[in-house]
Amino acid sequence: MKYLKVAYLVVATLAAGSANAVSFHGEAGSKWTNLGMSFGANEPGFTFSGNWAHNDNDGDVASLGLGWNIPLGSVLITLGGKTIYLNPDDNDEGYAVAVGGGAQLPLGEHFTLFGDAYFSPDSLSSGVAQYGEANAGLRWNINKTFSVDGGYRYVGMEGKDGHSDNIIADGAYAGVNFSF
Repeated sequence: MKYLKVAYLVVATLAAGSANAVSFHGEAGSKWTNLGMSFGANEPGFTFSGNWAHNDNDGDVASLGLGWNIPLGSVLITLGGKTIYLNPDDNDEGYAVAVGGGAQLPLGEHFTLFGDAYFSPDSLSSGVAQYGEANAGLRWNINKTFSVDGGYRYVGMEGKDGHSDNIIADGAYAGVNFSF
């Protein structure tokens, strides 16, 4: 019972610390879409994320992530990892555990330059030889609750056992963010 109370306290503390930092975002590229949500993504401390990306020709990926945001001057650095469910059209269904991080650099009051990358080698993946994703762009913070993104996203899986590669996203995108 003591451990259950400690677990409740930890969950309540994390939820309370992230209550004002929930963000929902959506992106659309040429042949793909990406939807996600995050808790605490723009402030120091823990950050949690969930994501789903879809390509009509190459399949889907869904992920849950955990990171640690570290402020270095005006730059916010994130180090973390993701567990990823892979459902490619031309490979076996599987999973990946990816490690990586990102950075956010405010450019004045209304703009933020951002980027992140995550990678999973064959030893941390099943169904594919390796998984990788990268994202970079510019965010226009219209107000505290709404922003617009423009950038470039890559999400791909290298085929295994004779299967072809699957590229979920590879190109420019436009996106929106709602934060509470």
